[in-house]
Amino acid sequence: MAGITLDTLLRRDRIIITISLVAITLLAWLYLLSLGDMTAPSEPPMESMEGMSGMDMPGMDMQGMTEAMLAPHAWSAGEAFLVFAMWSVMMVGMMLPSAAPMILLYARVGRHAASQGAPFAATGVFGAGYIAAWFLFSLTATFAQWLLERALLLTPMLESASGLFSGVLLLFAGVYQWTPLKHACLSKCRAPLAFIQSEGGFRRDPWGAFRMGLRHGLYCVGCCWPLMALLFVGGIMNILWIATLAIFVLAEKVIPGGQRLSQVAGVILVVAGLWLVVRGLV
Repeated sequence: MAGITLDTLLRRDRIIITISLVAITLLAWLYLLSLGDMTAPSEPPMESMEGMSGMDMPGMDMQGMTEAMLAPHAWSAGEAFLVFAMWSVMMVGMMLPSAAPMILLYARVGRHAASQGAPFAATGVFGAGYIAAWFLFSLTATFAQWLLERALLLTPMLESASGLFSGVLLLFAGVYQWTPLKHACLSKCRAPLAFIQSEGGFRRDPWGAFRMGLRHGLYCVGCCWPLMALLFVGGIMNILWIATLAIFVLAEKVIPGGQRLSQVAGVILVVAGLWLVVRGLV
């Protein structure tokens, strides 16, 4: 061990942490894919059900059956927990890749500090704080899903049942892309080193490291939560839509010109939202 250089240790740490982040992200996506298979439509198409409703089938009220299938039902505690777990895993799969630069920077600085006899808390503690922020968002999203289901604004396939509602969400997300709050939060996410300096440096104690990870996560929530709300538009279990949003979030945080990309996307979202709103009102 004495012959191992600091650079070797840093490379080893980066490899281990990168593999861990990739593994956690892949597990999250595999879970989402399995849920997508489970929620694939198994009911007969509505056209077929409408045709069946005209058939003389004694003892069967087809209209009543259809209404029962589409009607909201009270969630049990177990169902609420499963929905929360779904959102939590989804946020880990979508957001952990964009947090990788910050987590790797923490590990690198932590290794240097350890070599000088002043180690930081484990990198996992900082990462747990970041994920905790998205767990808080997932709790809010779970409540929002319950409200939308009660208001009949979500279909049984967990996508928007109203063009007007979809348009409003798109409009809001598009306008938000141009707000000072979006810019401030995105700036923190795009510049990990600047974030650390603004916070007065990393914390060495576990609770301080967790709180710093949580704070960084909250900036990311502030940056991305309107985009995450668009999951209600394209479908909470629409894997392609989830992947599209995840790729965009990663791009606006890590590629050069991400701020401009964010604003261009805002214009596109506003145009799409206006079109849906007008179509819904006509």
